[in-house]
Amino acid sequence: MAAASGVVSLKPVSIFGDSSDRKFLPAQQWSPISGPMGSIQTRSGLGLQCRSWRLFASSGVRAQSSSEAAQEVEAPVAVVTGASRGIGKAVALTLGKAGCKVLVNYARSSNEAEEVAKEIESYGGQAITFGGDVSKETDVEAMLKTALDAWGTVDILVNNAGITRDTLLMRMKKSQWQEVIDLNLTGVFLCTQAAAKIMMNKRKGKIINIASVVGLVGNVGQANYSAAKAGVIGLTKTVAREYARRNINLMAWAIVVLQVFTIDGGMVM
Repeated sequence: MAAASGVVSLKPVSIFGDSSDRKFLPAQQWSPISGPMGSIQTRSGLGLQCRSWRLFASSGVRAQSSSEAAQEVEAPVAVVTGASRGIGKAVALTLGKAGCKVLVNYARSSNEAEEVAKEIESYGGQAITFGGDVSKETDVEAMLKTALDAWGTVDILVNNAGITRDTLLMRMKKSQWQEVIDLNLTGVFLCTQAAAKIMMNKRKGKIINIASVVGLVGNVGQANYSAAKAGVIGLTKTVAREYARRNINLMAWAIVVLQVFTIDGGMVM
């Protein structure tokens, strides 16, 4: 593997944070260990700009002229899991405002998901809803097929869907452990795997995983949640390496701490 450059950006990212992080006191800055990964540099945070194919690109988001916008006919297609409320809703609306076509995934909140889709359409964008459990492979396959049938491709995946089942380890039932791991970690695996198959064919794609500072330093009463989010970070790092040469960028976002490595075009927290 070619030598990789590293980029680290530390800033509050409240819109991409997680509700469980509000229980958490500010953590010390977490920095990667320099070495085989290459040098570390600081820079400003990354933004959203769907009308440019440089969404979350390692070079950062640049201003786009009206002539460039006119040349880009097809808007990127984004799939956002757990997008009926909270963080997922904010992400879906931001992508919709930026000009993306958005699939709004939900598990139970169908009315809320429809409202998100309608709001995106009120901006002049396109949106569809899909009810499905991302911890189930059949639901994930059906979700991606819905996006393909509607718009022919998937350019962006935001893995946001997640739950908490908080309690101390000695009181935690296996079902509470498994439910969180299945949705928060296995769901990310299944969605990433399915979307990457589509993105590989065109050698282009962006996958953003919503992580948590709890996955870095832990939190009392959240052994299941902390383990799942730590797993998401590790998964993101590995998959970024595997798909970097295919020009598929991966990122993991966490409140307070955002760290990004760039590996031959692949991005990972």
